[in-house]
Amino acid sequence: MYDNAASRTTLQKGGITYVTNPTSPLVLVNKKRELDSGYVPNDLVKAPVEFSFSGDSPKQQMRKVAADALGKLFAGAKQDGIELKAVSGYRSYPSQQSIFNAYAKSHGEEEANTFSAHPGQSEHQTGLAMDVSSASVHYGLEQSYGATKEGKWLEAHAADYGFIIRYEKEHEDETGYMYEPWHVRYVGVTVAKDIKKLGLTLEAYLARF
Repeated sequence: MYDNAASRTTLQKGGITYVTNPTSPLVLVNKKRELDSGYVPNDLVKAPVEFSFSGDSPKQQMRKVAADALGKLFAGAKQDGIELKAVSGYRSYPSQQSIFNAYAKSHGEEEANTFSAHPGQSEHQTGLAMDVSSASVHYGLEQSYGATKEGKWLEAHAADYGFIIRYEKEHEDETGYMYEPWHVRYVGVTVAKDIKKLGLTLEAYLARF
């Protein structure tokens, strides 16, 4: 844990703060801590879950440890009568660049900054995050998802499988992003349960060490 502390895992280069532990399950990526443009996880696999779309896409991928855990989470949900589908996982640096540019064009850059990451600043590039949705919100990524039975189940049980709801309500100042009840991030069961118990963001949790 000590080696992954927020204060010990960055490197300044060209005026930009880069993370030095991109392969760690506890890597902290946000608007102040970037992944290198060339970083691509070397263990990406297709997550063994149902998706909200057909066909093959890189966004079906996660790092193997996270993909395996997501499969268990979806199986647990199904046992409880909860239907989940995966929407978007891994995104490359160029893909995130295209997504942000499109949002900036349609919403303006200031608004886009509240819900979309600049390239290098997206958790999706780590291969440890997945956006999840359900039929109750037409498989969209909506804040109202948090009030659905599926969203409530995800909030209650994600930690049991090693995931946290990365962007919680009322923590926008810490995370830099609006509430996203659909965005789960793999950190491992022990840490996920600890974060949930303490009610902390990943930023606040990793600042403790």
